[in-house]
Amino acid sequence: MNPAIPSQRPRLALFDLDHTLIPMDSDHGWGEFAIAIGWCDRTEFGRRNDEFFAHYQAGTLNVPDYVRFATEAIVQRGAAAAQAAHQRFMQEVITPAILPQAQALVRAHQQAGDLVVITSATNEFVTRPIAAAFGVQELLSTELERDATGWFTGGVQGVPNMREGKVVRMDAWLAARGLSWEGVESTFYSDSMNDLPLLERVNHPVATNPEPRLRAIAQERGWRVLDLFTENP
Repeated sequence: MNPAIPSQRPRLALFDLDHTLIPMDSDHGWGEFAIAIGWCDRTEFGRRNDEFFAHYQAGTLNVPDYVRFATEAIVQRGAAAAQAAHQRFMQEVITPAILPQAQALVRAHQQAGDLVVITSATNEFVTRPIAAAFGVQELLSTELERDATGWFTGGVQGVPNMREGKVVRMDAWLAARGLSWEGVESTFYSDSMNDLPLLERVNHPVATNPEPRLRAIAQERGWRVLDLFTENP
């Protein structure tokens, strides 16, 4: 597979993370892991985690409410304990979910000289080590507010990186580098209807392991459809 697109302009390869590069939702997975290590009550936290995930899938998620809920345990436990737990999460949950075909796709863009960015609605605490595992330095995610000590408060900093917010954040990322949408050849891989605004913004949208609604739109509009995984739980 050679994803490179001949162009004199800089090439930008954007990747959603959950269900696109990994066949799972890392945010929901972190919640399940927090339950497993005894940081959260299984019954109540599990119920609310599933409820928030259903809202995400439906495009109705209240991001600040969810982030406050999802980060409560790490805020309370502190940096050292939270980072140690995330290392376990990477080893036990995420690393087995990083499949060769996803790594190869990212690597192909990197080797072609493309600017590679992972753009995820999931918060920075969960996603930054995952982006690093893919060898991607440029990450746009939902940023977390920090207190005077530098630790998380449970709030959201700036524009949540979700739905139209992904376009806003990419606009700012491009502008900070002296680039514009008109000046780059852009490709975006995503599975989710939540990412339709950014898929519609790039030159080359790729519906990747798409949910049924997005698959139907991609087929109707003649977008490329890429199934990286035989299963996408």
